[in-house]
Amino acid sequence: MEGRKLAILVGGGPAPGINSVISSVTIEAIKKGAAVVGIYDGFSHLEKRHKNVEFLTIPKVSRIHITGGSILRTSRANPTKSEEKLKNVVEMLTEMEVDYLVTIGGDDTAFSARKVAEFAGKMGYELKCVHVPKTIDNDLPLPAGIDTFGYETARSEGSRIISTLMEDARTSGRWFIVTAMGRKAGHLALGIGKAAGATLTLIPEEFFSSGNLSIECVIDSIAGAVVKRKAAGYGYGVAVIAEGFFEFFKEEDVLNYIGKEIERDEHGHIRLAEINISDVIKSGVKRKLAKFGITPTIVDQKLGYELRCVAPCPSDIEYTRNLGYAAVDYLAQGGSGVMITIQHDRITPMNFEELVDPETGKTRVRLVDINSIAFTIAQEYMIRLKKSDFADDEKLLKLAKAANTTPEEFRREFEDCVR
Repeated sequence: MEGRKLAILVGGGPAPGINSVISSVTIEAIKKGAAVVGIYDGFSHLEKRHKNVEFLTIPKVSRIHITGGSILRTSRANPTKSEEKLKNVVEMLTEMEVDYLVTIGGDDTAFSARKVAEFAGKMGYELKCVHVPKTIDNDLPLPAGIDTFGYETARSEGSRIISTLMEDARTSGRWFIVTAMGRKAGHLALGIGKAAGATLTLIPEEFFSSGNLSIECVIDSIAGAVVKRKAAGYGYGVAVIAEGFFEFFKEEDVLNYIGKEIERDEHGHIRLAEINISDVIKSGVKRKLAKFGITPTIVDQKLGYELRCVAPCPSDIEYTRNLGYAAVDYLAQGGSGVMITIQHDRITPMNFEELVDPETGKTRVRLVDINSIAFTIAQEYMIRLKKSDFADDEKLLKLAKAANTTPEEFRREFEDCVR
């Protein structure tokens, strides 16, 4: 790498550990003789033929690995939306004489990096590119048990917050409905809920097989848990909901509940942060319970931005320093076109082609395996309606009494949404 230039770019949402990757990549690249340039704000300036960069040095990055956020900031700019934008990005990298590009991001950034590298090849420009997987959503297509960096820190911080809400719920005798970030997959919500001992956690994956993936079914699942807790003598709890549900609900149903047009980002995703999902669910749960004369105090909360820029935990710091080193080492050996991963204590590059969904052409999303032991055990520690509650006449009668109704009516209202 002697005499060459390496650029670092961050895309997508923040995640704990970004600065640690930047630090590790910079230090290792400079040790190998390369100059390192940090590109600000993802692809947003490059795609407009603007240059907003800074040369990075070891003194500048030597202690940033313990900090949250991104010294290079980040953006969701999507250069793949047009050939002109891709051409602009490649031409700017050529003008800057960049030989190597390290991108840090999630599935959208991985897709953009792949397309930029491909387009550079078509233009006769040899750009060696590797991607470092970053997302608190933990939904990149890595093998089971291999997390994306940032997830562990986000889960830890989220669990701390939910544990506090659990104590508040017990102390004040109320319910909290909390939505946790996770665009399509429920990894983060499930990890937080399980670690904190939330009353129940709902993720979209568990509703796929039943065909009951609807707002009404999510509302009924929470309302049913409230009734079951009431039947056991408890009038409080915390329900954690993955925000990704709103990616799968019918758009007309979402519009009916939120009463406004849906905003989308540069990659065409619904701007979930613009929808007060927990409030939508809370209103539905209150209406459902009111039918039975049950009027608990319910508070809605959103959990997401609090998790993205906290300082990384030690395991994420170690993980990201390993990833940064691995990215530079792979490039130095002449490699390109891969996502860098650490699997079972081994540097394991994954070709971009392995990450692609053949139907959409975009990066595959790793969903929660609901047949895994982790999910099975998580459900065992939740309070929620189960098939056994409807198969046992005594249990059903107790639930119906708590809901001020008959067993027949309770069955009609709730059984369809039980897995």
